[in-house]
Amino acid sequence: MILLIIALALTFDFLNGFHDSSNVVATPISSNAMRPRTALLLAAISEGAAPFLFGVAVATTIGDDLLRVEVLSLQAIAAALASAIAWNLITWYVGIPSSSSHALVGGLVGAAVLAEGFDSIQVEGLIRVLAALLLSPPLGMAAGYLTMRLVLRLVSGAGPGVNTLFRRGQILTLTGLALSHGTNDAQKTMGVITMALVAAGRLDTFHVPGWVIAASAGAIALGTFFGGWRLIRTLGGKIYRIRPVHALASQVSSGGVILGAALLGGPVSTTQVMSSSIMGVGAADRVNMVRWGILRDMATAWVLTIPVTAVLGGIVYLLLATVMSM
Repeated sequence: MILLIIALALTFDFLNGFHDSSNVVATPISSNAMRPRTALLLAAISEGAAPFLFGVAVATTIGDDLLRVEVLSLQAIAAALASAIAWNLITWYVGIPSSSSHALVGGLVGAAVLAEGFDSIQVEGLIRVLAALLLSPPLGMAAGYLTMRLVLRLVSGAGPGVNTLFRRGQILTLTGLALSHGTNDAQKTMGVITMALVAAGRLDTFHVPGWVIAASAGAIALGTFFGGWRLIRTLGGKIYRIRPVHALASQVSSGGVILGAALLGGPVSTTQVMSSSIMGVGAADRVNMVRWGILRDMATAWVLTIPVTAVLGGIVYLLLATVMSM
């Protein structure tokens, strides 16, 4: 069961990178600042390096603060991962940028409650996780709006040549955004694997082993390199026509929100933060340039993700428990 959980966790991590690569590279590609494969390679390298640089605060929140590991079964952890993977694949196929973080949290809570009851939930930890997930999108939109207004003020009166600066600057901002994403999202996989090791008695206390960090970093980097092209098209062109100034401002603002949350131990959705940041940047330029209908479709996926994956997690747990009892 431990080997199954590790395999599922690294698959989830790969799909997280594959799914969320759109959030990291969509704007540089759409603004013609970088070629697609160059952007994905730079993002993948940064994603792989990030987990070694910024600690494991998010891993601790997911793996030690959300659920009571001492009463948690390995079947429940496996079921949670399976439900999150299924939701990621469904939303990727449809082309809707949904939240891998929401999917994982929903699956963990649903499977744990069905397996062990509500006593398996640490209420304070759940509140902290939900607060981070719910507050980060409006923070992303506000940061995007303010960053864009500041940039427009700074370059007021500049000639067309300033676009060259914005394009070249995205090498740095893309690297920063990928580092922040790798820091936050790879740690969720670390947290789940370490949680399983503690639940199985392989670790006496919650601490993330070095091999777990390396494996999680490698899986998310590999997934990022292969890229979710359906979602890149959604974020990069369907919200509004992105120019280099929009791309730079959205990367700076979303990267700051995501990295700040990671350092504080708050698991946030890169999809939500980046999408809301792009909308905030567009609104700061001209409100009517944003296709707000896309926000409705994204919001629907965001609202559905936790309850759907919670139900999926419970169903998969029942199936696993039935098979294991035979």
